[in-house]
Amino acid sequence: MSTTALNGSTHWIGGAAVAGSTDLIEVVNPANGEVFAQVPSGTAADVDRAVAAATAAFPGWAATDPAERAEVVRRISEGLRGRVEEIATTITGEMGAPITLSRAAQAGLPVMVAATFAALAADFHWTEEIGNSLVVREPIGVVGAITPWNFPLQQIVAKSAPALLAGNTVVLKPSEIAPLTAGILAEIAAEAGLPAGVFNVVHGTGPVVGEAIAAHPGIGMVSFTGSTRAGRRVSAVAAETVKRVALELGGKSANVILDDADLDVAVRLGVGHAFANGGQVCGGWPRMLVPAALHDEIVERAVAAAAEYTVGDPTDEATRIGPMASKTQRDRVDGYIRRGIADGATLAFGGPGEPDGLHSGLHGGAYVKPTIFADVAPDSVIAQEEIFGPVLTIIPYVGDDQAVEIADSTTYGLTGAVFGSDERALAIARRLRTGQVDINGAQWNPLAPFGGYKQSGNGREFGRHGIEEFLETKAIQR
Repeated sequence: MSTTALNGSTHWIGGAAVAGSTDLIEVVNPANGEVFAQVPSGTAADVDRAVAAATAAFPGWAATDPAERAEVVRRISEGLRGRVEEIATTITGEMGAPITLSRAAQAGLPVMVAATFAALAADFHWTEEIGNSLVVREPIGVVGAITPWNFPLQQIVAKSAPALLAGNTVVLKPSEIAPLTAGILAEIAAEAGLPAGVFNVVHGTGPVVGEAIAAHPGIGMVSFTGSTRAGRRVSAVAAETVKRVALELGGKSANVILDDADLDVAVRLGVGHAFANGGQVCGGWPRMLVPAALHDEIVERAVAAAAEYTVGDPTDEATRIGPMASKTQRDRVDGYIRRGIADGATLAFGGPGEPDGLHSGLHGGAYVKPTIFADVAPDSVIAQEEIFGPVLTIIPYVGDDQAVEIADSTTYGLTGAVFGSDERALAIARRLRTGQVDINGAQWNPLAPFGGYKQSGNGREFGRHGIEEFLETKAIQR
């Protein structure tokens, strides 16, 4: 495993490992509660150094031909591919994702996303003629990226790849809970030929390093993924310098199962999207909306599907749900499970407390039981608030109009799903106030825009729309 990425003593600034403060943040393995690594607790002065390096590197990188920038991003993708097993093992150790998921998604998706962005450069409209105007798309400058712990490398690449392709330089603050792949990416980027100072990493906490990035006058844009509460704070701080802000925030997405759906597929995939990554997915489907006449049958099917989700050691190939990413997150999820019971929802599967059958070495871990609630009131706390754990709420409805009303009843609007006959499902999908909807388990498309309505944020990631987020538009009349 990479020494620079894991020795815990450095940031990455100006193309080199740079010593941080003597204050360190412990990275805890949530499977057993043991310290896995350490990273420096960065300061505003560290952010100043990183912004200075990014500012100095910006003119040269912005002037580089987009085809050359794309080639560097393509080489980054190849570099990530060559270190998939190291990346997967690191993420499993720092935030508890099951190793099979870490290989396929945590390490695999960033490879695909970087390659997809690189391939878009050739056909992207960097300039266009509109009447007597030449419209030019130009990089913003220094981009501050603040990323979460649930998909640590994927979220970094989803921001950094398009920002770099657009000609920006980047100052990244990864989550202090799962920070280690940021160092691996920095090494890979340098090996791929990215000039010094174009990509910088400052470790630390949100209240210190995150605030410094959002407030810094030398940063032209902040791209943030995290909780809605933290997103509000980033927006407020960034507003003082009127910088651009892109927010990808929370979700409470609905999986609407219609009465003509294939229930085998709809329920199996619905449970999978609720429990994936231990339910720690902003774009998951934690609410299953079902026809009232089919409620009991669907609950039975969901419970049978949930029984297949083995909880345990995330390094075990058979494990499908590992620990929550931290004990704090474990306590939060367990609290919501207890709240659901107290508020009268029917506990159909799971419940509060530690899962049964964990071997002795895991009793210090951040484990919860995957849980299903049935006959849930649509306005209840567990149906409205983001739990961010393996908790599925099954909510009955009567008629398509009520299904849409319930689906749209939260403050969020990130993703969603509809299962049913194609034309009817499409009609429902068009009515949902959410940024992305899958019909009948459609495959994820890395070229399609991803982002939210309402308090799920603003801006879009991936594909052409993801590149446009990191560009200014200039009109030149002649």
